[in-house]
Amino acid sequence: MNVIVTKDEDEGTNAELYNALSRGEDMKVFEICHGLTNGPFHTLTIHNDTIFHMASFNKRNNLVVALLRSLHESQFEKLTWINSSGNTILHETTTNNGTVEAAREMLCRAPSLLMMTNKLGETPLFHAARHGKIKIFKFLSDEVERAVQKGADLEMFLLRNDKSTILHVVILSQNFDLAIFITRRYPRLVAVKDGDGLTGLQLLACNPSAFDNGVGHSFLKRQIYNYIDCSPEKRSRVPMFEEIRKRKQRCESAKELARILVEKDKSWKATKSRLDKSRAKFHKYEGRASALEKRDVASAPDTPLLLATKSGCTEIVKEILNVYPQAVEHIDGDGRNILHVAIKYRRLEIIDTVINMAHSIRRLRGKIDKKGYSLLHMFSVQAKDSKPEDDIRNPALILRDDLILFERISKVCTTSARLQLNFNEETAEQMLLEKTTQLRVDAKEWMKNTAENCSIVAVLIATVAFAAAYTVPGGPNQETGYPLLKNKPFFIVFALADALSLTFSLTSVIVFLSILTSSFRLNDFRYSLHNKLLLGLTVLILSVSMMMVAFAATLILTISSGQNWTNVFLYIISFFPVTVYGYSYIHLYKLLINAFCEKMWMLKEAIFPPCVNVAPPQADFTRLPTASSIP
Repeated sequence: MNVIVTKDEDEGTNAELYNALSRGEDMKVFEICHGLTNGPFHTLTIHNDTIFHMASFNKRNNLVVALLRSLHESQFEKLTWINSSGNTILHETTTNNGTVEAAREMLCRAPSLLMMTNKLGETPLFHAARHGKIKIFKFLSDEVERAVQKGADLEMFLLRNDKSTILHVVILSQNFDLAIFITRRYPRLVAVKDGDGLTGLQLLACNPSAFDNGVGHSFLKRQIYNYIDCSPEKRSRVPMFEEIRKRKQRCESAKELARILVEKDKSWKATKSRLDKSRAKFHKYEGRASALEKRDVASAPDTPLLLATKSGCTEIVKEILNVYPQAVEHIDGDGRNILHVAIKYRRLEIIDTVINMAHSIRRLRGKIDKKGYSLLHMFSVQAKDSKPEDDIRNPALILRDDLILFERISKVCTTSARLQLNFNEETAEQMLLEKTTQLRVDAKEWMKNTAENCSIVAVLIATVAFAAAYTVPGGPNQETGYPLLKNKPFFIVFALADALSLTFSLTSVIVFLSILTSSFRLNDFRYSLHNKLLLGLTVLILSVSMMMVAFAATLILTISSGQNWTNVFLYIISFFPVTVYGYSYIHLYKLLINAFCEKMWMLKEAIFPPCVNVAPPQADFTRLPTASSIP
């Protein structure tokens, strides 16, 4: 229905109306509307938004209700006016939860608003889902059910022009509470695919940020996250607490949605053929096979399991394998199983999960893809992570982790998989050596720079500790040469701390020199160099700590007033540099400690192997009746 727009309202009136709506001056807007030719149907913006549109969008529920009730029955047909985007006033109402009453009044006067679509093909119900407004969505959902009972087509309310459903859009916008409500009210949408052929579970599997709690490495935030109540009624006035509560609520809702979708979505059954189209090669002395095929164009997206593996949605992977353990045998368009994909994208937790599935790993460990790549070849085709800024490891640690994981997977693989040649006639070891050339250079430079810098610090500490041994607190006795304060208890502390500081610093210098003179072979980056760096940093930190102890003992011996609070204050001042130094290296030190613990665990398993699980008892079928014995 077209609205007649006159020219008598000048721009000043529009500006006054726009500002009044923005500031929430409802009475002023109501009074101005009565002086306009079209009243609340007056177009206010260049996009053909009326006063109704703007008031609905700005959450002015009382104003909209008052304007609606002031209309004459002959004006009701004008309520179907659309703006340049095709949105009606009911569409604009669905952008917030505070205008449910206004939406009810609109539908009482113009029921056809419920079925009108904008230029994207979205009904008001779809529009509410896209904006994640659960209160207005529930109200409109009830109205839609009444319309369907009267003969309306439910399909038009749930889909838009690009074949996306309301479930797809709420998952993309991460409104998981609303998504859970939709899956329970419209279970048929779980299996519906969008224009790209993706179900809701596949979209969720491509969204690892849905399960990101956002606490990172912060100890404080992690503790708050673990103990905070994420229910909506437990809101906090502390901004940080409230932000963490919202993140936890979103993560818990995402996990609940994943459980529901995994149980109902059967798209996990769709997989590629597991037939090996590439011929296994173990030597390079035959003609190049004509099977050097180009990748087949995938007719459909990967299964939710493989999509979740690529994006790092560990929660979805575990849930799928828990409900459908047979899904572990999925194959993608490149002929790769879940372990191929997990190694390529370095999803360590998923690798651990699959490897621990003892019976399944035996069916996966020898597989090769269409390019002749075994599991070990995948270490050289690592994909770029979607969030490379999150990887704060240095090049040496990245190389070490890859080498350790390569060694671990090598033990799992079959002998034929370890000897497998790809179509370029390369083994996995050759391919890894070639692909890590630049990484080895970067790791070598980082290791050398770290060792050199720490060596300088160690030499300075040794110099100070050596000089302190000849300038003892209080000075020497001019007659005997012995220290004047040698009988004081803290003098013994000073002497021991100074000697230990000198010993530790010189030890660290030796360790760091051994790193600088290393050959930096590839295998050295697996354990040797990192163990040396761990030892060097340990004795260096001990050296700094002992130097601070000696400094504290000197202060107490020379300037202490004998009062406890003075001594405590001197202790704090003395150990402040140790705290700063330790905090600066805590992350690196933690990674090195983890590497050392992993090595110790491997040695323990080598010396004391774990108990072998006893095979399950075989059923005795000899006692069953045979066909000839059945009367």
